[in-house]
Amino acid sequence: MSTSVGSGIRGRTSAEIAASVRGLVDRGVLTPGDGLPPVRALADELGVNRNTVVSAYGVLGRTGVVESLGRAGTRITDRARVPQEGYASTDSLRDLASGNPDPALIPDPTRALQTAGGRPILYGEPVIDPGLEAWARAWMEPDAPGNFGLTVTSGAVDAVERLLAQVLTRDDAVALEDPCFLASIHTVRLGGYRAVPVPVDEEGMTVEGLRAALAQGVRAIVCTPRAQNPTGASRSLERAESLRRVLADHPYVLVIEDDYFSLLSQRPFHPIVGPEHRRWALVRSLSKFIGPDIAVALVASDAETANRLAMRLSPGTTWVSHLLQRIAHALLTDDAARAQIQRAGAHYAQRNADFAAHLAEHGVLAQPGDGLSAWVPVGAPAQQVQEGLARRGWRVRPGDEFRFADSSAVSHRLRITVHALSDAEAAALAVDLACAVAEARARG
Repeated sequence: MSTSVGSGIRGRTSAEIAASVRGLVDRGVLTPGDGLPPVRALADELGVNRNTVVSAYGVLGRTGVVESLGRAGTRITDRARVPQEGYASTDSLRDLASGNPDPALIPDPTRALQTAGGRPILYGEPVIDPGLEAWARAWMEPDAPGNFGLTVTSGAVDAVERLLAQVLTRDDAVALEDPCFLASIHTVRLGGYRAVPVPVDEEGMTVEGLRAALAQGVRAIVCTPRAQNPTGASRSLERAESLRRVLADHPYVLVIEDDYFSLLSQRPFHPIVGPEHRRWALVRSLSKFIGPDIAVALVASDAETANRLAMRLSPGTTWVSHLLQRIAHALLTDDAARAQIQRAGAHYAQRNADFAAHLAEHGVLAQPGDGLSAWVPVGAPAQQVQEGLARRGWRVRPGDEFRFADSSAVSHRLRITVHALSDAEAAALAVDLACAVAEARARG
């Protein structure tokens, strides 16, 4: 092995270089936030081809050791710095930060479990259970821009990760909404891709933002057509048509529509890809309405993308359990379960609207968006307001956690999951939030 005099990194092959960086991280020589040498500089230092270093950095990116910052270089990942969705650590605070659906509104799977049996599924058989496939094709077809292949993955995050991996290589640019779903930020960073922010307003991804991202050479776009997380924004028909016109000149950019809220949403689906677009995928997770533990998502995509996605599945999980698929199909075709899902969607929308009304009584104006949470502008640093609410017994998420670009508007917002609160609790929260905002503003 050769020794790097300046950086401490050793190796002649990509595997050796990657192992050396991991060793430096394990020993604390390299710490979160530390930058790695530019590819050309490290290649010269080690006396190897630049592609060898590129490959090593790619391995490190895919395993989450480093993250690419585009022109700003490559640095050691601060894994604790990126928040996770789900429950926070146990303490005395009322948790309004989890973003979870209400378990009382998830259909009971008991009857579905009783019908999920059948003959064993063996290697080499079709990976999609026939009943779920027929139902899913009928569900997806009205919203697909043309003929499509159908794939089942272990949730939407799994689908997006595999879809990006089959078209992108390290340092490729991918457009993400800003503010953004936390899992998408993780996926892009761990893949070693370069995230390009596209602002989101009340109608969804902005036209100028998308145009600017395409000018930067993005090879993929991940967007949310409705109930965008964290903002709750849903794309209008006019916005969809404008975005479609921008994309018309970029038919080979992969467009991933993450329609995670689908059956719960109170808004219509307006796609941004037309029949002429060559690379597209519509992802619909079932987690928000029949439960995260089902871990099933359906992906409709153009034929080439579907084939590549199947290839990405084949060396790994190969297929999603047919037992899970049968449970999902049984729930999705059960009248009582579908009625429960419909009630859940209406409940989430109503609770967001009710909370917005409570806030308005105290001078805090928030648009009641679609989705599981409220996106609240506070007109003060969100971290300070979060701290004020914590002192009053509430845990919420500051908008800063959903940023991957500098955006002062995001840092003045909170995401609050309010659907499980009673009306009296929501009213009390509104009072406490108004007090926390006043304190933060007084601090300047």
